[in-house]
Amino acid sequence: MRIGFLGTGFVARAVAVAAATAGHDVVLGSRHPEAAADREPPLPVVGLTAAVEHGEIVVNATPGTVSLELLGGLREKLKGKVLLDIAVGLTGERGLAHPNSSIGEQLQRALPATRVVKTLCTMDSATMTDPGALSGGSTVFLSGDDAEAKARVVALLEDLGWPADSRLDLGGIETSRGQEHFALLFLGIADALGTYTFNIRVVPPK
Repeated sequence: MRIGFLGTGFVARAVAVAAATAGHDVVLGSRHPEAAADREPPLPVVGLTAAVEHGEIVVNATPGTVSLELLGGLREKLKGKVLLDIAVGLTGERGLAHPNSSIGEQLQRALPATRVVKTLCTMDSATMTDPGALSGGSTVFLSGDDAEAKARVVALLEDLGWPADSRLDLGGIETSRGQEHFALLFLGIADALGTYTFNIRVVPPK
């Protein structure tokens, strides 16, 4: 599958490397591709528009505080695309930049012809790409309005190592608010554990 990543930071590169290792055709998209091309690990870097055009799935791994502005400028190119949104917006004081909403919701409103699926934003990049390295099973969440788009994202999650019993579909894109707001608890847990590499598991009743 062809996957275009918007962003060239640590999360984008980690997930892109894992997707490429699984056999997918990936490119990273940057506003300044020439400046990002020599970062490690080496991956093809193109402009944002070219990354969207490349992808059957487009992954938003841009900073959540700028995602809406950046992707709004790509509205026409994103029409009909599946947009896997990982972004979370945090302030410099580690507060939520969107305390009464979510980036997932805002992107879906701004890009009504794009099929937004929120996932992977409740963990760090090491867990996103290697959940089996944790000491036990854990949960990855999905939010979105389009069932076929979710199925495409689920196929990618499987390739990243997330089995069926680890995936929990929360419902429509409005449920992405819960995923993003978990960032506050995530930071508290990380401080208590002294590491960002962990995850949670939803444990249903017997």
